[in-house]
Amino acid sequence: MSLLDLTIRNVKRNFRLYTIYLISMIIGVIIQFTFSSLMFNEDLTNALQNRKNFQTGVAVASVVIFLFIVFFILYANSFFMRQRKKEFGMYLLYGLSEKQITRMVFYETLFISILSLVTGVLLGGLLSKLFGMLLMKLMQYNQPISLNFPIEAIAFTTGVFFLLAIVISIQSYLTVSRVQLTELFHAKQKMEKPIRTSGLIAIFSLLLLGMAYVLISSGKETAVWQDYSKISIVAIAIGIIAGTYLFFRQFVGWLLQMISRRKTYHEGNTVLWTSSLRFQIQGNTLNLTFISLFSAAIMLMICFFTINYKVQFAAVERNLPNDLAFHSLDSATNHKIDELIKGSKHDIRFHLKHEGIVASPTTDMNVAFDNPEYYTPDVLLVSERTYNELIALRGHDQSVKLQGNEAVALAQGSDLATTYAMGEQPDFMVKADTETSFKLVEKKDYAYLGWASDPILSMVIKPAVLVISNETYESMQVQASKKTFEIYGIKNAENAEELSLQLHAIVTQTPDAYYSSFSDVYSKQIEGSSLMLFASGFLALIAIFALASVIYFKQLREATDERMQYAILRKIGVDNREMKSVIRKQLLFVFFPPLVLGVLHSWFIIKYYILDSVNGFPELTSIVWSIMGVYFLIYLLFYVSSTNIYYKIVNESH
Repeated sequence: MSLLDLTIRNVKRNFRLYTIYLISMIIGVIIQFTFSSLMFNEDLTNALQNRKNFQTGVAVASVVIFLFIVFFILYANSFFMRQRKKEFGMYLLYGLSEKQITRMVFYETLFISILSLVTGVLLGGLLSKLFGMLLMKLMQYNQPISLNFPIEAIAFTTGVFFLLAIVISIQSYLTVSRVQLTELFHAKQKMEKPIRTSGLIAIFSLLLLGMAYVLISSGKETAVWQDYSKISIVAIAIGIIAGTYLFFRQFVGWLLQMISRRKTYHEGNTVLWTSSLRFQIQGNTLNLTFISLFSAAIMLMICFFTINYKVQFAAVERNLPNDLAFHSLDSATNHKIDELIKGSKHDIRFHLKHEGIVASPTTDMNVAFDNPEYYTPDVLLVSERTYNELIALRGHDQSVKLQGNEAVALAQGSDLATTYAMGEQPDFMVKADTETSFKLVEKKDYAYLGWASDPILSMVIKPAVLVISNETYESMQVQASKKTFEIYGIKNAENAEELSLQLHAIVTQTPDAYYSSFSDVYSKQIEGSSLMLFASGFLALIAIFALASVIYFKQLREATDERMQYAILRKIGVDNREMKSVIRKQLLFVFFPPLVLGVLHSWFIIKYYILDSVNGFPELTSIVWSIMGVYFLIYLLFYVSSTNIYYKIVNESH
């Protein structure tokens, strides 16, 4: 019998193992090719305003995705090889050399790689169209995506999996070379001893987790974070990682021990499912810890990028509230700009010419504006009438009503937007022709003019604006220096990149002239956040599949090892219904605690470090819970699938 014949015979005999391994390879190819093909899809790249940034982002994400694929395929191969160690020992006993066995394994790997590559590329090509359409929808573009199989993506994917096949062959060779003939004469499984548990260490694990949660929820404004931020971060990391490890290493074992001491322990099937778990705790500790932390990382990643994506649409509008705004120039230039806008495909909704007084602050800018380094050194004083006129056209409920020396600071992006009570209003003094002191009644997280923008550099700096009462403005404007601004509202402002390039070139011929365009930032921010959400979704998909591989192969191995024990249970009269109940309870104890800890870890970080930092978006909390709910359903699917597979394996005859 030739090695090729032996290879074919092995595939037939171990069909289930080969199927699992083949599916892992095919899914890896599908994910790699689907993502790679997006980078070379002309329909997609032609629709983007920032093509180079997109291709760079996809290239970086492809590397990360490849590393994830390598992880779960090598893990699958490692399990595959371990399951066959006894088989390899038999071949050595029958006279085959290590080189012959390695060559046989290489044939198998080559066959599986070619089959998975062809199948994965075909399916990946179909999915690339679907995912391309999804990415266009995220970016809110209407570009149709055609079905294609870019040669560059095929070549890249083929090269990646050829390299992976070589790595798999090396891993397989190392496994074969370590096989000892003595393994044939030992039991396949080694009975583990119940781990020693301590009630004190079990409680200590809960205290570590509790310490981490308390530190996270204490808030960034507390002294713990203000004065000891680095120590707090280290303490949280230790609390979560060490607490999770000890939770499974000690607390779960201690809990099982407490259950075994109950008077009702021998009632029902409690003794059947708990006794097996007590022996498995030691071997499962690292896996359960990894699953908990990995689950938390997956949910944290996808929630963060989803929140970032949802916030971007409102954030761009808040940062650049005007479709077009610029410092009014000479009449000829203003007329030229007006004609350019009218001649574009963007109809004018409104056009305002607004005036403001230029003043120099004599009070510390921090009183009225957080992070004053982002603002112009001068302050623009705008009357409440002028401000309210623009706000009405925007349709925003942000109007103000002032009298006397009252003022509102427009501190968009403020960390502490505040309305000051009577008697607590801080003084803010400016100098125009003379010094004038204002009482700040509010520090508003809102913009009148917004960031100055650049089609290439995006946001540059923003004007510091103070809204003052009409009567105060009238009294100050006589001798004060003033600036006039042209403010346009246009249709389809998000797609006005070409128009903005033309206008920016004209306006910036005047040194230090203010120019702001919504489109300069919109395409960059939305395309960037869409790509990050899309890539994180892909990474989450791979991560979940890798996690499923860890769970699946672990349960497959344990079920294979425990077939004899379940055969004994059948002989002593335990029926199928009772066996299914034992398996469900046993696996629930394995699946449920990692899910709970993973959700808790991610929720505390998301709640206190992301959601609490994003004001004005109440719907984000429900989005986060929806993501966690989807993850729970996927995890539930893993649980149901594992229980069914476990039951089938333990019912197989030897």
